Amino acid sequence: MPGLVDALVIVAVAALVIVRQSRATRIGTEKRWWLVPVILAVIALRDPAMIDPDHRTESMLLLGAELLIGFAMGAAWAWTTRIWAEPDGAVWSKGTKASVAVWVAGIALRAALFALGAVLGVQQDTSALLLALAITLLVRGGILAWRAQSLHSAPERSPAYGDDMSRPAWKERV
Repeated sequence: MPGLVDALVIVAVAALVIVRQSRATRIGTEKRWWLVPVILAVIALRDPAMIDPDHRTESMLLLGAELLIGFAMGAAWAWTTRIWAEPDGAVWSKGTKASVAVWVAGIALRAALFALGAVLGVQQDTSALLLALAITLLVRGGILAWRAQSLHSAPERSPAYGDDMSRPAWKERV
């Protein structure tokens, strides 16, 4: 049953991420951008079957490769995401065609890892994929927050009534 729950969580998070990537989204530098990846990592790490006890070395190598792909995919995704600042200081992001290519390459690499594990006879679980997704989101969120802080400027003072009016000089009277 945990495999089914993990698979549903992966599909739900991937759908949410893809929908959010395809439209402009405001980046809040104060937000807890790390919260969802940490929750996903906790869900993944609660599964004791992440490492196949019969193929410990191969399983750990596959897990390491999966995590490395997740890290690289998160970094590449963040650097291929377009960010910009509005005049009011709000920072926005939107995925590009290169971001889609990063997703396609990441999925292809993960499928290749799964096929390699099947050839080696390693029992694979969805928790490794969930952990890699958490790392992908954590790295992407961190890099985007860092990039957004460099663009995030203090909003300019908005004009008030009478700003453009000339003021008479003040004269002191004794």
